[in-house]
This record gives sequence, C-alpha cells and structure tokens, in this order.
Amino acid sequence: MILVTGGAGFIGSNIVAALNDSGRADVVVSDFLGDEGKWRNLAKRQLADVVPPAELMEWLKGRKLDAVIHMGAISETTATDGDLVIETNFRLSIRLLDWCAANGVPFIYASSAATYGDGDKGFVDDNSLAALKQLRPMNLYGWSKSLFDLAVAERVAKKQKMPPHWAGLKFFNVFGPNEYHKGAMMSVLAKRFDDVKSGNKVQLFKSHRDGIADGDQRRDFIYVDDVMRVVMWLLTLPKVNGIYNVGTGQARSFKNLIVSAYGALGTKPNIEYIDMPEQIRGSYQYFTQASVDRLLGAGYNGGFTPLEEAVGAYVNTYLNQPDRYR
Repeated sequence: MILVTGGAGFIGSNIVAALNDSGRADVVVSDFLGDEGKWRNLAKRQLADVVPPAELMEWLKGRKLDAVIHMGAISETTATDGDLVIETNFRLSIRLLDWCAANGVPFIYASSAATYGDGDKGFVDDNSLAALKQLRPMNLYGWSKSLFDLAVAERVAKKQKMPPHWAGLKFFNVFGPNEYHKGAMMSVLAKRFDDVKSGNKVQLFKSHRDGIADGDQRRDFIYVDDVMRVVMWLLTLPKVNGIYNVGTGQARSFKNLIVSAYGALGTKPNIEYIDMPEQIRGSYQYFTQASVDRLLGAGYNGGFTPLEEAVGAYVNTYLNQPDRYR
C-alpha cells in the first residue's frame, strides 16, 4: 500500500489519480473531508482506506507500506493559529519521518517555495543546513515548512537514521484541477475564470514598484500534471534523496496567465488594473522563479508544460466543462 496524506486536497488528490492511473488501487488517503464537498476530489478514485489524521499514527502500527507521500498541511499563507499550524505541519511531519525511518519506508513530503520568504536570498534549493538557516519565511505557513526542512537537514548532517529513500519538494505556484475547495488560496486562474468566460473585466493588481508594469508581477506557475510526474518519477528512484524545487524555472506574469485563459477560449482579453491594498504592498512578492538545476541534475527529464499549453489544458479539459474535477 501507499499512503497519501492530504490525499483529498489539491496536489494530494492529483497524486492519488496518478497512482490509480499507474494501476495501483492500494492507495490509502489520510485527510479531513469536511462538509464542503472536498470528497469530490476523490469521487473518481479507487481507495483502500480513508483514515482521519487524528487516527493516523495508531493506524500505522504494524503496517507495511511501499511509501508515504506526505502532502497534508495547513497551506493557507494567511493562517494565524500558530499552535495548530505547528501541530499539523511540523509535529505530525516529524512523527511520520520517525515512523518511515524506523520501518524502512520511503518518504516524500511537501515543502514549499514559501520557505524562501521575499526571495532576497534567491530561490536555489541548497540542501545544506547553513543555507536553510539563512531563509526567512514571511508567514506562519512558510515558517512551519522551513522548520521541518531544517529538522530533516539536521538529521542528514548528523548522519542520524533516515528513511531509505526521502525527498522534500518545494512547490512553487501550482495550479490545476481539484483546487476549487481552496477558496482564497486557489490560483488566480481558477478564481477569475468565470469572469474570463462571461466577458466581465478581470481585475489584476497594479504595480507599485518602479520598472515593473501593471500585471507584470511574476511567478513560477507550474501545472499540477508536472508535479504529478515529478512525484511518480521519484517513487521509481530510491537513490535520489534531497530537497528539490518543483517549478518550471521560468517566471511568467499574472497578465500572461490571464491572457492565456482568454486565448484558450478564443476571446479578447478584458483586464482592469486596480490598486494593491496598502496593507500588503510592503510584503508583496513581485518575482519568484525556481532554480531547477538540482532536479534536472538528479536525472529528471519529464519536462515542464509551457504556460500557454498548461492553461489551455486546464481551461478546456476542466474549467470550461460541467464536471471540473479530475
């Protein structure tokens, strides 16, 4: 069996889909389903079990697993409950790391580009303890992910017992099907698509920085299918261990993203630029771009979907369909 924590969430449910598509029905999901339709992310999947997170460590006793893919987390960058975030994102991750190390089970976990903070240290996935200590995340979520990366790096540096195969993945701006439950944390494309389709104006932020045009704030947007390929590739390569960026290596603008959505529908862009709220202007990131040299150097050759192609696939296969779920 393979365990996917956060398996009803956005990235987790897409990984479950990839595992099913590879012929595996022995997939166990650990997640909160809630009462807002999150189950729909798994409605087309075949599962061996669904385990509530509070019961997970008890459920693991005596189990034999092929791998633990740990995607479960409180991922809202606006989260403020420090105790809950640390318990969910850090302490549970430590318990799963310990279990995998003790039981010889491969462990792949979600880190985040949020660990890089404002990006003044760059976006290079240096695994060394010294480099990780230099990062200054800007929010509670990013700090919780950084804290776990540090714990992993500390164990590696001290040659303490680790799982036989492990990898941490620093996801950049992932978008794609099954993100609809994320509310304000959905991608801009998912949030604005109905406006794109209806012909209403799509509002993007003006720039408040010299030399950067309105709507030209840039992110490393990566389609969730590319993320799935990276995870499935890692599962086949037990000698590839480390913390890796998962992005395309090419920053594109929010304007590029939305114009691509109009292009996928064959309609003319209708974009309005509005002032960025003053309370976020000082901390707003204008640029993120993953360095993917280490991932490519480790042998990954699955490629990354160009933005226009990725947006077209998302729009035509999911967002513009009666059933938007994978």
